[in-house]
Amino acid sequence: MDLADNPALEDYSLRYAPSAFRSWSPWMIFLSCLAGLSAMAGYALDAAFVNAFGFGNALLGFAVATAVTFPLTLTAAFAIARKHIDIDLLTRGAGFGYLGSTLTSLVYATYTLIFLAYEGAIMAQALTALTHLDLHISYAVVALVMIPLTVYGMSFTAKFQAWTWPLWVALIGVALGSAATAPHAAHTMVHPHIPAATATGVTVLAVFTIAAAQLSLAAQVGEQGDYLRLMPDSKPGRAGRWRLAVILGGPGLTLFAVVIFFASTLLVGYAETQTTPDRAAEPVELFTVVYQRLTGNHTAALVLAGLLVLLSQIKINIMNTYSGSLSWSNFFSRLLHRHPGRAAWVFLQVGLALVLMELDVYHHIVTVLAWYANVGIAWIAALAADLLINKRLLKLSPAHIEFRRAHLYNVNPVGFGSMVIAAAAAITAYYGAFGATAAALSPFIALVLALVLPPVIAAATRGRWYIARTSDLPDGELPCTVCAGSYDTADMAACPYHGGTICSLCCSTEGSCRDRCKPSAWRPGGGPVPLGMPTAPSRTVSAPVGAATEEVG
Repeated sequence: MDLADNPALEDYSLRYAPSAFRSWSPWMIFLSCLAGLSAMAGYALDAAFVNAFGFGNALLGFAVATAVTFPLTLTAAFAIARKHIDIDLLTRGAGFGYLGSTLTSLVYATYTLIFLAYEGAIMAQALTALTHLDLHISYAVVALVMIPLTVYGMSFTAKFQAWTWPLWVALIGVALGSAATAPHAAHTMVHPHIPAATATGVTVLAVFTIAAAQLSLAAQVGEQGDYLRLMPDSKPGRAGRWRLAVILGGPGLTLFAVVIFFASTLLVGYAETQTTPDRAAEPVELFTVVYQRLTGNHTAALVLAGLLVLLSQIKINIMNTYSGSLSWSNFFSRLLHRHPGRAAWVFLQVGLALVLMELDVYHHIVTVLAWYANVGIAWIAALAADLLINKRLLKLSPAHIEFRRAHLYNVNPVGFGSMVIAAAAAITAYYGAFGATAAALSPFIALVLALVLPPVIAAATRGRWYIARTSDLPDGELPCTVCAGSYDTADMAACPYHGGTICSLCCSTEGSCRDRCKPSAWRPGGGPVPLGMPTAPSRTVSAPVGAATEEVG
């Protein structure tokens, strides 16, 4: 069985998603995007930040991170939903180039992997608490469970996420009600039992240290985008609902995260009156304590807690595994010029997550995220700067988002160069080269540089690195001369090597053409392509800035 030829498994994973496939309603897409709210990672991380820095610092840190990440991810979310391409294809055309975005695919794959392993570890804790299996065996079990749940992509995911929300809301609602009515819970929520050394009141450094670590969550827009790309086209009279679904399903998750912060600190506040802070920081122990107040029975409370945690982690890890399979597909299709199918990379994602679980990523997550934030925010900020500043405000780059290999230079210095410089400077600061304060706030160094550099580099290069050539093709579906499939014009290019039109996936996996369709894949310049097209001649253009009229975002 060729996994790459199975539409039910593929979900148009490496190409434009045509309207015929986008059959889900905005409501269903929105519900699938909300899977991030079920993540127990928020409860564990919120408790860690509050215990380390205090409630006031943690709350303000989350607020600052939300204020930064919301506008950055808003533009990307709308571009994904309107262009019907994932975060990787969007990155290609937003200043990174065809091979330049390979690095960001790896950055994104790492993000999904970190959280798949972390959420998987929490799921394994619940499984061990319920069954008394050895924790390392539970790691293997929860990893294997994700394979059949993720192989069938959106065909299964949309239904599973929608059907399980009522049960999840009921379980979390009962827990919140139990904690909210408990004596002293609110007081402990704001004044947790933390060492006196950390209870020093609100400080600017503490607030921005927490915010800096939270900036890593900007990469979450990639996971949201894997579902938003399947949004149906906006219909007349329903544009407001469509926009609301995109906003709440995409960047709106950062707003919901603040709500989760209050919910989690309330739950932890009560749990810490009944057990130790370390035990209250583990979700299965946290909810067992909370439910025990309601049931009066430890076994019943443990069953309810286990059910909630397992359901929550399955919901979020379907997203982590699915998005990871997409990012690995994008990454390896360009390196190996082969695409065995998105489903094949599910096994790699799950296997790597199992390794991280065994290496105890659970107890090192804050350190991992603090380091990752330097790279993740550099990518998202550079992407947002190109979409918003270069394309819309200053018109320094073409308005059209081009993702096809046949039309792109391999590396665009605007986005790729900005990200590399910003991330390198931030990581240097993170390791103390510029002092302790700069080390704590290093992701903000990446943020500022990644926002400023794209327009500077685009102006210096006069936008010449965005489009290598274009194809004159008729609208509608066109046949691919390689795979014989028919795809929308948006996914096709004229190919002088094969003497016809070629789909974007076959173009990506073609390793022998040596970019014959472009005078140079690495730099602007050169003459027209010597080979013509019998049905759809290709032509080389200089892609003047502002020539396209299509709007972004």
